[in-house]
Amino acid sequence: MTAHPNLDRQLAGSRDRLRRAALALAWATVAWNIVEAVVAVAAGQAAGSVALVSFGLDSTIEVASAAVIIWQFSGLDEKRERLALRLIGVSFFLLAAYVGGRAALDLLTATEPESSPIGIALASASLVVMPVLAAGKARIGRRLGSSTVSADSRQTWLCTYLSAVLLAGLLLNSLWGWWWADPLAGLVIAGLALREGLEAWNGDSCCD
Repeated sequence: MTAHPNLDRQLAGSRDRLRRAALALAWATVAWNIVEAVVAVAAGQAAGSVALVSFGLDSTIEVASAAVIIWQFSGLDEKRERLALRLIGVSFFLLAAYVGGRAALDLLTATEPESSPIGIALASASLVVMPVLAAGKARIGRRLGSSTVSADSRQTWLCTYLSAVLLAGLLLNSLWGWWWADPLAGLVIAGLALREGLEAWNGDSCCD
C-alpha cells in the first residue's frame, strides 16, 4: 500500500525535472535566436543580403514563439495563448510578404549582394546549435507526453532547414558569384515563413 504513494512522488518528481528541462531548452532557444537576429540583420544590411536580413527577422519572431511556450508552461490562460499565437501568425505573414517582395525585386533588378563571411559563420553555427535543441525538445516531449514540447521541437527543426537554405545561398554567392542564389534563398525563407504563420494561426506551433 505504501509503494503507490512513493511511486506517485517519484513520477511527479520526474515530470517536474522534465518540465524544468523543457523550460531550460526554451530559454536557450530564446537566447540563441536573439543573438542570431542581431548578427543576421546587421550582417545582412552591411552585405545587402535579403536572405540574411529575412533570416534575422524570422529569428525575432521565433523568440516570440518560444516565449509563448514558456508562458504556457507558466500557466498561460488558453484564450490569451490563442491570441498570442494569432499575433505570431500575423508577424510571419508580414515577414513573408516583405521578404518575398524584396527578394522578387532583387531578382528583377539583378541586385548583387556582397559576400558575407559573418553570415556564413552564423548559418554554420546555427546548423550545429539548432539540431541539438530540436533533438532535446523532441526527447523531452515524448517522455512528458507533451504535444506542446513536441510541436516546439518541429519548429526548431524548421529553423535548422532555414539555416541550411541561408548557408547554401550565401556560399553560392560567395564562392561562385551566383548573386541570384541570395534572393532565391530569400524566397524559400518567405515560403517557409508563410507556412509557419499558418501553423501559428491554426495553433499548431504550440499544441495539437
